[in-house]
Amino acid sequence: MSVPLYPVVILAGGLATRLGDISRAVPKALIDVNGEPFVLHQLRLLKDRGIDQVLLCVGYLGEQIVERVGNGRGFGLEVQYSFDGPRLLGTGGAIKKALTKLDAPAFFLLYGDSYLECDYAAVQAAFEAGGKMALMTVYRNDRQWDASNVEFADGRILAYDKKKPTEAMRYIDYGLGLFRKEAFASAPADEPYDLAVLQQDLLRADQLAGYEVFQRFYEIGSLAGLEETRQYLNAQGKR
Repeated sequence: MSVPLYPVVILAGGLATRLGDISRAVPKALIDVNGEPFVLHQLRLLKDRGIDQVLLCVGYLGEQIVERVGNGRGFGLEVQYSFDGPRLLGTGGAIKKALTKLDAPAFFLLYGDSYLECDYAAVQAAFEAGGKMALMTVYRNDRQWDASNVEFADGRILAYDKKKPTEAMRYIDYGLGLFRKEAFASAPADEPYDLAVLQQDLLRADQLAGYEVFQRFYEIGSLAGLEETRQYLNAQGKR
């Protein structure tokens, strides 16, 4: 019997400044990828990986996402929404606000511009076995697709810094994490807050596990990434 998977929180409230005019009228989640919004590709993938519940953290033009996705039943999912409110709360602040909508003790976190085909059940099993407050998936990027920001060795994260990467950082934050709800206990409420700050605090407290994945990531956060994702999904027969 398969173990039920935790809900997935998707961060979909950013401004997508790197995409220029493409994201001025629509949120990044609704950018066209081979004839349909990117978020629909994400939701189908999550369902295929065994996910049943999704919580979308939305902000900029978020009403458009609600209108397009609805309650998720068309994808075999239960979809809820958490709005930032009058000001954007950042990655960590958006999650903190969304926690009241989650019944499960823990949750996956997925970036809203990422298409990640890893084994979600295996990631959850590693998280449970590790017994830490959080887990970060990492991928050996070697600065190939984006700036590497993780030093990882012998199954452990040794350092993580998105703003000041070092030569020893050959891995990248893959874009999928797991958190226990209490990991956000000290995060400010209704205030802008960067998730990376929390992750670094957890790492210093030896509460951030690492899990290496081997399926490369695809993303639409940049124009080059968007085009590459379109080509990849088209080659997979996904519109």
